[in-house]
Amino acid sequence: MSSLPNILTCSRIFAVPLLAFFLWWPEWRLGYLIGFVLYCIIAITDFFDGYLARAQGTVSKLGIFLDPIADKIMVAAVILVLTAQGYLRGPYAGDVHVIAGLIILVREIAVSGLREFLGGLQVSVPVSALAKWKTTFQLVALGALILGGAVHGAPCQSVFEGCGSIANSWVHVVGLVSLWTAAVLTLITGWDYLRVGLKHMD
Repeated sequence: MSSLPNILTCSRIFAVPLLAFFLWWPEWRLGYLIGFVLYCIIAITDFFDGYLARAQGTVSKLGIFLDPIADKIMVAAVILVLTAQGYLRGPYAGDVHVIAGLIILVREIAVSGLREFLGGLQVSVPVSALAKWKTTFQLVALGALILGGAVHGAPCQSVFEGCGSIANSWVHVVGLVSLWTAAVLTLITGWDYLRVGLKHMD
């Protein structure tokens, strides 16, 4: 528990409520800017805890257990808060963007359950290259949606609301496009993991 990689992992978990606090008020641009900086720090910490654990030869069972949990807690918290504050809404499509966030959340829960089931059978499921791209788009999407709050303020709240040009909300649009890209990759990789699991369910 006292190793630096595990401390970094735990710090990511404890930072999530603070991140949610800064994202709680949709019109508070400074809060979203601080939230974006904190989000980037958490993402960087995610890279370094694994890197240091491997480099120092301090990979532990606790770290292996906590690392994916920390990732899922942050992703779930950010998606839920952004949804509640209207940041998964947009012009023309309105609340439809919430579906992309829902797909990602459902996949995270399903894959976690599948990994737990296969772990009992001592079957490992390696992370595919496509899954890494999914994670990349997911990180970019959530980061862009948070940054959009700092740059543009709260997005349009209604399909019928006058939103102006895309130039007035391009960071938010990048976030939504990236979120849908991550959702599509989520379905593909989720199905790949499920196929592996089904082979061991006979």
